[in-house]
This record gives sequence, C-alpha cells and structure tokens, in this order.
Amino acid sequence: MFSTGEELSLFSEDGGEELEPLAVKVPRAYPKLVAKVICHNAPDRFALLYRLLWRIHSGERHVLQISADPDVICAMRYARAVDKVVYRMHAYVRFAEREIEGEKVFAAWHEPQHRVLRLAAPFFVDRFSNMEWLIATPFGTIAWRRGELIFGPPAARPAERGDEVLDELWTAYYRTTFNPARLRVKAMVAQMPKRHWNTMPETALIPDMVQTAGLRVEAMQSRTPDTPPRFAAAVTQRIAAKPPETGHAPLDVLRREVQECRLCPLHGPATQAVFGEGAPEASIMFVGEQPGDQEDLNGRPFVGPAGQIFDRALAEAGIERAKAYVTNAVKHFKFEPRGKRRVHMKPSAGEITKCRFWLRREIVAVRPKLVVALGATAMLGLTGQSVAVTKERGNVLFFDGLSILVTVHPSYILRLPEPDMAELEYGRFVADLKTAGQRLAAA
Repeated sequence: MFSTGEELSLFSEDGGEELEPLAVKVPRAYPKLVAKVICHNAPDRFALLYRLLWRIHSGERHVLQISADPDVICAMRYARAVDKVVYRMHAYVRFAEREIEGEKVFAAWHEPQHRVLRLAAPFFVDRFSNMEWLIATPFGTIAWRRGELIFGPPAARPAERGDEVLDELWTAYYRTTFNPARLRVKAMVAQMPKRHWNTMPETALIPDMVQTAGLRVEAMQSRTPDTPPRFAAAVTQRIAAKPPETGHAPLDVLRREVQECRLCPLHGPATQAVFGEGAPEASIMFVGEQPGDQEDLNGRPFVGPAGQIFDRALAEAGIERAKAYVTNAVKHFKFEPRGKRRVHMKPSAGEITKCRFWLRREIVAVRPKLVVALGATAMLGLTGQSVAVTKERGNVLFFDGLSILVTVHPSYILRLPEPDMAELEYGRFVADLKTAGQRLAAA
C-alpha cells in the first residue's frame, strides 16, 4: 500500500471499506526503488510505482531492466534526485548548540527538496552517536536522544542559529580550504544550491571570496616559493636518493634512517617503522608483507600471531631464527581503525614499490645466499613483478642476482577457517622451509 498517511489508500474506494490486498512477487530491485521514489515530492510517484507494480504482476517481471522504458526512466530520475538530496543533507547540515528542555542539544535547520529524513538519518546516527542532536525540516524532525532515534512532526524555521563558536569553526575551515585558482561559480552553485546558504554560516564568505579570487591568484603567482626547513630538505634528499648499486650501509644506520622515511603516507598513522632484525651477515633472509599490530607497537618483525607460527615452523624445519635475517617488504603498518581494534589492510602496489628502496638496501647490507619470499607482497617487493604464489610455491626463482624461494605468508594459515586445512597448510609451510634449509646447505 502506497500512502503518506494523508491520502486515501490505493486499495480503497472513496474512503470506504478497503479491498483485500493483492499478493505480488516482485524482483529485489523493486522494493529498493520504492524506498527512494516514495520520498520524492512528485504528485505522480504513487501512480508510477503502482503502474510498475501492476506491470510486474501482469508478466513484465524484467521491466526494471529495460532502461529505455518511460516508466523506468521516470522512476530512476526520481530515485537519483532523492539520492542527491540525501547527499546534500549529509553535506550541508550545520549544527548549533542550543538548550532544549533544560538540556544542551546540537540542533540544525535544513530545507531538503524531498522527504528524505528516514533515508538520511542512519548517517547522522553513525557519525554523531556520542551527542544529543536534532534536525528540523519542513517535512519532519529527527532527533537522537539518549541513544534512541525519534521521528517527529515538521518544525518552524528558527530565527537565528545562536552558536558563534561553531560558526567560527566552519568559516575558518571554509576560508582556509578555498582555492581561488580553481573557482568555478556555476559549478559551485550547482553543487551547493543557494537555498541552503542561509543555514550554512560559511556561505557568508562566498561573495567576498568570489570578488577577490582574481587578486588572490595574482598574489599567489607573484609570490616566491617558500624555502623548506633544513631538516625537511635533508630528509627529502636522503629518502629520494637511489639505493647504492655497490657497497652497503650498516644495518644500524639504515634502521635509524628508515624512521625518517616519508616516501608514502603510511608513516602518519603508524607508531613507528619496523626494520628487519637478525644476523648482520645471515645466509638466509626471510621477507614478509608488512608489520602487524603487535609488530608496530614493539618495533620488531614477526612477534605477533603470525610470528608465533613462523617461529614454530622454523624450529621444526631446523632453522635457527637468530642466525637468519627477518624483515618485511613494507616497513610501516597499514591498518583501518574499527573501534579499539586496528584491522590489517593490504599495502598497495605503489606503497610496496616505494618501500623497495629500504628492502634493497637491506639485501645489499646482509648479502644473503637465499631469500625466502613469504607471500605475493614479498615477491612484488623483491622483484617488482606479480608472481602466483600457489603456482611457484616451493620453487627457487632467480632475479637480479638473488635466489628466491617462494612460499606462503604464515598469516595465510591463520585465516583458514577449517582446522584440518590449517594443519595441512602448516605442514606444507614447514616442508617449504625445510627445502630452503636444504638449498642453503647445498649452496
């Protein structure tokens, strides 16, 4: 039944007794389309949805897949319009601190084109769940009070915002991020319609910024570049230098230098760079992917859950970790925060490529007879090429003077859901390490 609560049901006649609803099986796309189209203000939206429903019931089950159908074109246009209004509500709501019923509440007035409160609400609950807030519109009100989402009736537009502190923050942010060299007035107005300007404090700056944009661009062009600080310049020169083709830097020097690396953004959120450790002139070098959570905190490679499997497998393979050298292709921990946890994220090819600078210098310094690549990321860091680990596992490949034995990363074993499969893969991992030991003995 399509109804706003103010109109007659489609299944009633002149407000009289309702007819028995007709059960109709619809494709999954139809309810999703209804959820958006019904929020549009077009007076024909209910008739349009009912017409599509009747066509589906009458045998046109795939009508929504016909992009040239007039009804589908209209419904999709309504849905896109609603999506745009939801996006603008997320972007243009500006809260002001107010006192309501003796409590401090962050309130906002917004004027959406369509009835999108229920579609937009989850974003605000997720983003501002730690504060009490209220958003009033001509179509209704949503409030987050004491951990409960409440929908209410329409509200009257407030006379003023009443929060100088938040207004100053918004205007300062907008002023400092405004780039006069990229000013496109028509595009700006299309993206930020003027009907929202009176509820956004930063928009008071727009007329002056537009008027003075040309002068600011001229000033920027005539200004001499800032000279970087000596420390930043020294770091830039050091990390941008090409790794030496001959000779080697002592590992202790590299370990200090890597802490200053700024080749990629991973250094920002990470606690520290995690350099390799082990015998300075080890015959065998193990290369993993990147530090994990425990490694990032401790500053040592392979000390977390994957490191425990690695140590146990080394012992079973007859390889002493103290006589080996262990490192990673990427030196900083890449993660995604989820609550209090830091969830591992796979480094990108660009990040791996930039970190080859340090890995190659480690190899030059240690000069191992055999390198064991633990996983595809390690192979990419060592060779700059993608290698199918499952295909080359247990084989020794030769690249740029290196002998590289390919196997899996121990974290792969941790991720296997079935204990039997994990035990089988662990046995194969130990066998690969034994092969490495035999290769090393025969070298």
